[in-house]
Amino acid sequence: MGCTIKHIEYHLSSLKVTNKDLSFAFPNYSEDEIYKKIGVKTRFNTEKNIIGSDLAFLAAEDLFNNSDYKKADVQFLLFCTEGLDYIAPMTACILQDKLGLNNNIGALDLPAGCSGFTNALGMAKAIVESGQSDNVLLLFGDTPGLVSHPNDFPLRALFSDAGAAVWVEKTDSNQLGNFVYGVDGSGAKHLFVDHSCLRNPPNADWLEENADVGGMPRGQMKMNGLEVFSFSLKEVPLLVNAILEKNKLNFEDIDLFVFHQASNIILKSIQKKLKVSDEKMAYYIEDNGNTVSVSIPLALKKAEREGRIKIGSKVLVAGFGIGFSWSGTVLKY
Repeated sequence: MGCTIKHIEYHLSSLKVTNKDLSFAFPNYSEDEIYKKIGVKTRFNTEKNIIGSDLAFLAAEDLFNNSDYKKADVQFLLFCTEGLDYIAPMTACILQDKLGLNNNIGALDLPAGCSGFTNALGMAKAIVESGQSDNVLLLFGDTPGLVSHPNDFPLRALFSDAGAAVWVEKTDSNQLGNFVYGVDGSGAKHLFVDHSCLRNPPNADWLEENADVGGMPRGQMKMNGLEVFSFSLKEVPLLVNAILEKNKLNFEDIDLFVFHQASNIILKSIQKKLKVSDEKMAYYIEDNGNTVSVSIPLALKKAEREGRIKIGSKVLVAGFGIGFSWSGTVLKY
């Protein structure tokens, strides 16, 4: 018994932000300079009062509308986000009710950020292959724009708000290969959302300090770009080699490499270090930005539409980022 990805949908937020828009907000940067520096032409922000679970809900509705799967078929729900509705209860419970799913299903939250897709996919594989469930509905929704300071150019230019839905189910063949995981919590301080929860909540002083930008009541993302870059360039090549070894494959066996779409410079640096050909490298950041946990399912969906993934293809997927954490596997189509 194995399991496979049967359907993917994604939903980008409705407010499209172009480099022209950003150049008005940051007059020191022209449209061309923004593209050359960041490698993104368009990114998407949420409308007021729209959060990650709302985007995940819309992606799930798209999945049910564009496939033969029914809400009554769902046996397990995993929701991956860094922006939960509440500290408690689980947002997965709220989504179960909002989607009208049955009561006799499993439901869990998984706050895993940029490695969220591969972490959630590994959990889905374990749930299905252990016989606990015949299928898992994976939902993803991240809104980094809500915790990016309006004057933080790198974050505003890079990140997008988006949701995704992925249907995983039991099959005779096993599409999902063996997974590799890793974590280095010493890197947590280099990418985190400050003043956002119990350790360091958004107190009155914080709200007053940021009163000119609405108070930043959800907290503020802080990123040490150099440290994130160094981590990525160190760990991702090691992750790729570990994935290949665990799945008894050679580098040449992989037809497409789909990495978390972290940034243009990180992707290009990884490609150069691993010597991946352009034909085997997935780049979908230019028109979408960094969509956090949504970036890999979005890239897989686009690659399928473009005919880059066919029956027989072997696709290596690798998520990495906040935590620091990383994970990946090989998908066999």
